[in-house]
Amino acid sequence: MRFSAFATALAVAPAAVSAAKGTMGFALGTKEANGDCKTVQDYEDDFDVIAASGAQLVRGYSASDCGFANNSLIAAKNKGFKVMLGIWPDVEESYTKDLKAITDVADEYAEQIYAVTVGSETLYRGNFTGEELASKISDVKKAVGNGIKVGTADSWNKFADGTADAIIGTADIILVNAFAFWQGAGRDNATHVYFDDMFQAITHIEGLAGDNMPEVWNGETGWPTAVGTDYGAAQGGLDNAKNFYQKGFCALLDWGYNAFYFEAFDEPWKPDSVGDNGKAASEKTWGAMTSDRKEKFSLKC
Repeated sequence: MRFSAFATALAVAPAAVSAAKGTMGFALGTKEANGDCKTVQDYEDDFDVIAASGAQLVRGYSASDCGFANNSLIAAKNKGFKVMLGIWPDVEESYTKDLKAITDVADEYAEQIYAVTVGSETLYRGNFTGEELASKISDVKKAVGNGIKVGTADSWNKFADGTADAIIGTADIILVNAFAFWQGAGRDNATHVYFDDMFQAITHIEGLAGDNMPEVWNGETGWPTAVGTDYGAAQGGLDNAKNFYQKGFCALLDWGYNAFYFEAFDEPWKPDSVGDNGKAASEKTWGAMTSDRKEKFSLKC
């Protein structure tokens, strides 16, 4: 079903849409603008400004990186936030370190840990099969305990095309990443593409899960604010990012879906890169806020 039927399906299917507005969260990096690891105080400063948007939830990608699990959870407890922790399972060393970083704090900070994701687009990269990832998720659930939800994050098409079928029934929570920008969608078509991606992924998951539907989020979406960071018809720039945030991200929340925006703050420490089209593909300016914690546009939805 294409986007023309998406709104109709949402309007008539109570199983697909919550009566309440969705919950908003932000992806959060572990480093300050100069590349130094964030301290507890830095995370508290992050949470203070993120809270102005109405969000009280962030997600990370590697629990051990820069002491993310320990430092962010201390700050979260102090500021009334929750944190979704990540495990990078693609390499055994990172898997072991991230899992230990979580089990070391799980008992003390169980109330601040919203969930744990095992992998971020690892199926998209082809590093695991669905069965292999499901096994990792099961192992983490046993190790973490404390009733903490465990799942994974991956690209929307890996849920829509059946690649991730094996994790349905194992994952407590699924994060569906959907970037209209990286599909080359122009400003006027971006929301259409974004909603359609989410629809395809969620309806496939629903069809398999039935009454045992896992919790589903949009795990990542966003738009770069730097002019010249283009991909096909998708053009970076502040006004285009603001337009997508308001008409795409906020609109998905209005439909009752939970969603994380990628990302909270610019990360100028990241290296320059070039995309497949030969143009800049930098992730330095995907923040909804600057690296010194200033809003680029209103973040209230």
